[in-house]
Amino acid sequence: QVKLVESGGGLVQTGGSLRLSCTASGSIFSIVAMGWYRQAPGKQRELVAAITSGGSTKYADSVKGRVTISRDNAKNTVYLQMNNLKPDDTAVYYCNLDRLFAGSYWGQGTQVTVSS
Repeated sequence: QVKLVESGGGLVQTGGSLRLSCTASGSIFSIVAMGWYRQAPGKQRELVAAITSGGSTKYADSVKGRVTISRDNAKNTVYLQMNNLKPDDTAVYYCNLDRLFAGSYWGQGTQVTVSS
């Protein structure tokens, strides 16, 4: 099994920054990609950013230029640096890990609230 522990959420004003962290433990091999998703009240969960085992990254159009995903393989941790935050970024942010032929795993979520 895989355990994902997220941290770094909180309340920030418009234009502020936050860095989310997600540390993986357990059966963390054959990882295809790790990423961050978010879900706002009444909306579907959506991809924010992802990074593959080869280092390729993908971002939602709504966050391009404001968000950077990175990882520290030695710490089994993926980060999401979010700058110039907007009220529309308010959501619960979930860490995700995909393993080859072994399913997808989710963290418990961390709340990000951006006040106007």
